[in-house]
Amino acid sequence: MSETMQWVSAISTQPSLELAVDEISQHITSALGNSPDLLLVFISSAFSSEYSRLMPLLRDRLPAKVMLGCGGSGTIGTATDLVLEVEDDPALSVMAARLPGVNLRTFHLERESLPDLDGSPQAWVDLIGVEAADRPNFIVLADPGLVQMNDLLQGLDYAYPGSITVGGLASGDSLRDAKQLFVSFRAYRSGAVGVALTGNVRIEPIVAQGCRPIGTPFWVTECERNIVLKVAAQNQADPIADRDGAQSPLKALRQLIDRLDDKDRELAQYSLFVGLARDEFRQTLEPGDFLIRNLLGVDPNGGAIAIGDRIRPGQRIQFHLRDATTSAEDLQAVLERYVRDCPPDRPAPVGVLMFACVGRGQGLYSKANFDSHLLQRYLGPLPIAGFFCNGEVGPVGGNTFIHGYTSVFALFRPEQPDSSSVINVSDG
Repeated sequence: MSETMQWVSAISTQPSLELAVDEISQHITSALGNSPDLLLVFISSAFSSEYSRLMPLLRDRLPAKVMLGCGGSGTIGTATDLVLEVEDDPALSVMAARLPGVNLRTFHLERESLPDLDGSPQAWVDLIGVEAADRPNFIVLADPGLVQMNDLLQGLDYAYPGSITVGGLASGDSLRDAKQLFVSFRAYRSGAVGVALTGNVRIEPIVAQGCRPIGTPFWVTECERNIVLKVAAQNQADPIADRDGAQSPLKALRQLIDRLDDKDRELAQYSLFVGLARDEFRQTLEPGDFLIRNLLGVDPNGGAIAIGDRIRPGQRIQFHLRDATTSAEDLQAVLERYVRDCPPDRPAPVGVLMFACVGRGQGLYSKANFDSHLLQRYLGPLPIAGFFCNGEVGPVGGNTFIHGYTSVFALFRPEQPDSSSVINVSDG
């Protein structure tokens, strides 16, 4: 067996599940052999009535040491170096990998099994079965009805400082009664499934939230939970700040909108968001420094605004807009930032997982394959697989969040090239 990390992606749009599995199996087997170390599987919800047949078919044709996957309204995969984002139509996408020097630990978690966030991090270590000293990275896929998903992500961040967690929530209306989560060739209806990767592998995340800032940042001077009551301009010379440096956020927003051009003023009526700065010390904020959250409502009398996350005094916020052009420019900016900041001696990525919001794709760009092809324009013809999500999981500013209208890319690379270690596998 080759001692070099290898990733292979394949996608099939055959209308028959058996034919799709056969087509993909032949491609992967010819590239890696019939027993990969890791199999990542994403199946269209158009096949939801046949989900129960998927695991036996895969186990028979691709008996990987570890497998993980889920259903989605659309799937993403590579066909002879051309990435396809197949939305709504039947499709099966599989990423297979040879991972010398990598340890894999799978898990399935139900909401009742999650430890208390006020407890010891050891409870999370015991649950996952991987020590924090091993510096794991995680791929997590979940039922969209798992209301404790934020607790799970916070727990992983808490127990495994510096870890990277990526993934998404399964999608598609037809999935409500289907067993849509797959791990270790078993299917589950609820909870979350995942794999922890340790050893000679690293995940480098790229999170494109598809927004651009307008105006200048504000300091939150008064707030309650997710309600912003008072703000002050970060630059006190900014003309939209009151003389005492604080004002209602609604007043600041109205004055900001008055200063926009006609196109942005119209866009602000239906596509306005709030970005929360995640870096306390960065003076100049760039794309990727904000966690984008929905603007939930305004109080026209008191001037407060409600946003889709907790806020605290002293945090910086900035209003953002989103449309197709903005989304494309944002993705281009974060890709340019990745290429710019990547050390020249770092091993190159050899495979990519893509978790894209169901609100992106053709519905946003009016053309197919936009995000995946832009990624390849910057990084080359890497094998890519993934799906369209009901929520995307990725880090911003050192913490992991569930996003919306976002594309999260997980770039896999060896920590050290050409490891000669033997893979170890354990099933949670």
